Amino acid sequence: MTEKECDHHHDEDEKTRRLIGGAVLGFLAAVLFVVFLVWAILHPHGPRFILQDATIYAFNVSQPNFLTSNLQVTLSSRNPNDKIGIFYDRLDIYASYRNQQVTLATLLPATYQGHLDVTVWSPFLYGTMVPVAPYFSPALSQDLMAGMVLLNIKIDGWVRWKVGTWISGRYRLHVNCPAYITLAGHFSGDGPAVKYQLVQRCGVDV
Repeated sequence: MTEKECDHHHDEDEKTRRLIGGAVLGFLAAVLFVVFLVWAILHPHGPRFILQDATIYAFNVSQPNFLTSNLQVTLSSRNPNDKIGIFYDRLDIYASYRNQQVTLATLLPATYQGHLDVTVWSPFLYGTMVPVAPYFSPALSQDLMAGMVLLNIKIDGWVRWKVGTWISGRYRLHVNCPAYITLAGHFSGDGPAVKYQLVQRCGVDV
């Protein structure tokens, strides 16, 4: 093979590689564009959580700095999407006070939420003799004297989106529901259960 023929053969190989590379890049660009277009059209919205009520059975501090709490909460979650379903793979719910977790995490059952569906949970949250920070007891005493305690009902978990037969990867879900409990001096620890109708919208981060 002459030098001229070698150069011609090399040019043909280079041209073929460029065509293949261009075709692959074009295909990838088309796939990404279709995915982006579908995602933009559907525009999935995160679920909307509402804390409906809370029933307090116990909430008191014993020395030295141990908290016992026992409550039941009712939450609802609504899927606002009319073309996208939501899988709840794992949801852990617990109560916190002044940024400290004060109950054990309760696992909510995994579920699928269809288009515009509403799901309701009513879990019990328990925390017996939970050690708390030294400042916790006087802070709670002040709140009790003021007649109001702010609890935060929090959910940590994972969700997936479903569009037709396609199911996405898992996305982290954080929910924070503030619960303003008005004690007004009639409840400061163990005693008769007190139910509070809250209907409080929760913060949701997906």
